Amino acid sequence: MELPQTINTGEGFQELKIIENGKVVERVNLQKGGIYSISAWVKLRNEKERAVRITLRGKNVRYVDGGQVIAKKGCWSLLKGGFIVNVSAPVDIFFKSDDSAAAEINIQNVRLQRFNKTQWRLQQDQVIEKIRKSKVRFQVSFQNKSTVEGSLISIKQIRPSFLLGCAMNYRILESDSYREWFVSRFRLTSFTNEMKWYTTEEVRGQENYTLADAMMQLAEENKVLVKGHTVLWDDKKWQPIWVKSITDSDDLKNVTLNRMNSVMKRYKGRLIGWDVINENLHYSYYEDMLGKNASAMIYSLASKIDPDIPLFINEYNTVEYAKEGVGSPINVKNKMEEIVSYPGNMNIKGGIGAQAHFVPAQPNLPYMRSALDTLGSLGFPVWLTEVDMPKCPDQVKYMEEVLREAYSHPAVQGIILYAGPEMSGFNKLTLADNDFNNTEAGDLIDKLLQEWQQEPAEIPVEYHEHNDEEQSRIIGFSPEVSLLHGHYTVTVTNPSMKNFSTTFSLEVTTETGQLQVVQLELDV
Repeated sequence: MELPQTINTGEGFQELKIIENGKVVERVNLQKGGIYSISAWVKLRNEKERAVRITLRGKNVRYVDGGQVIAKKGCWSLLKGGFIVNVSAPVDIFFKSDDSAAAEINIQNVRLQRFNKTQWRLQQDQVIEKIRKSKVRFQVSFQNKSTVEGSLISIKQIRPSFLLGCAMNYRILESDSYREWFVSRFRLTSFTNEMKWYTTEEVRGQENYTLADAMMQLAEENKVLVKGHTVLWDDKKWQPIWVKSITDSDDLKNVTLNRMNSVMKRYKGRLIGWDVINENLHYSYYEDMLGKNASAMIYSLASKIDPDIPLFINEYNTVEYAKEGVGSPINVKNKMEEIVSYPGNMNIKGGIGAQAHFVPAQPNLPYMRSALDTLGSLGFPVWLTEVDMPKCPDQVKYMEEVLREAYSHPAVQGIILYAGPEMSGFNKLTLADNDFNNTEAGDLIDKLLQEWQQEPAEIPVEYHEHNDEEQSRIIGFSPEVSLLHGHYTVTVTNPSMKNFSTTFSLEVTTETGQLQVVQLELDV
């Protein structure tokens, strides 16, 4: 999925000359703090296909990776990525594959574009206006002219379409303060460990959903949406202890089927999505035990149990680490394609979860953008599912950059923070101290929650002497108003008329287009 067209806010493309296959001719002078977006067309001479990555090398800059693509023989592939460097230095840009000599790689049309932070933010804001908002105009039909004059339309958003959520753990059941802190802010969550198999069936045949059920009830009572995490985990380390001891594949298959039916049927109709097999690119427990098609077969069963919600892949190092091989955006995309192309799986509602556990350093925003492009290319919803970063002096600044980058990408439909108050044990991204006073990170999240929710508005109805002659009614119009997508209540009143008030619901979505004309007929 490509970003919508925006005004070019960068400093213009620089076309780079190539000195030899695998290396760019021109030594490029990069400026400290500059955001560099790069693209190139790549193909292989001999190999059928290989991952080719782009790398910087220079004095004080050693092997900084900026993205990768699966290159093919005889077919050009577009590599997109970028860099943010922490020093000003001349560098060489290389295109490399760990398994192929540089001479086997052909590259063309290498383009580099520099942005400063202000320009990058401006581009994000332009995209947000296009993908997160629509213009709305109200056309109101009144019985007579007196009811038009002075009438007002009040608009209040009940729930935004895009949700910034936060994980929760069992400690929320033990603390009224934690519960009040959470439900006063968030409308989206996932549970850290309470739905996982090793929690709900610690002993074979003895299921215990006490914690998960109580947290589910808490969420539903407070109108907090829940994304299920996780049906299964492909890492043997995180299986229930008794599962690890299973050596017979048929036995494992039976207990896996029991697990899936148990947890998915229990919460069917109550979740907005499921992580089906956590981290099944980095690990392969089920494939090793049940065969190479285990993932596809598990997703097939999951879809039969609950066909109405997205079924997610959930991986790490996908948007946060450009040098990643296993969990790269290309591999995640290919894994999802492999699952939905398995016989009988073509109608599965897929989803792509990028955990987004960032290291405590400057995030590579242009790489993150290109990674989201790749993840979104299948058309499935993309979520950032476990966003955090260890504490560091610039943690709040870096977190804001990451969250704004995600929010400004059209493929991203939700964000869940792996965070909470200090007493809940979230010691990386801590949002409140033990007295539930905001940390600086907490202030940031509150600011974004407010910014990404539409402020209530009151707009006048303008009388344009337009008569509906057939029905002898007067038509009033409102000015156009730009609204964030979401669910609204709309109330039409006239302060000079005591009993004049009508309320209705309104949904503003991408599907309604850039201008939505809402027609109302009032019989007052």
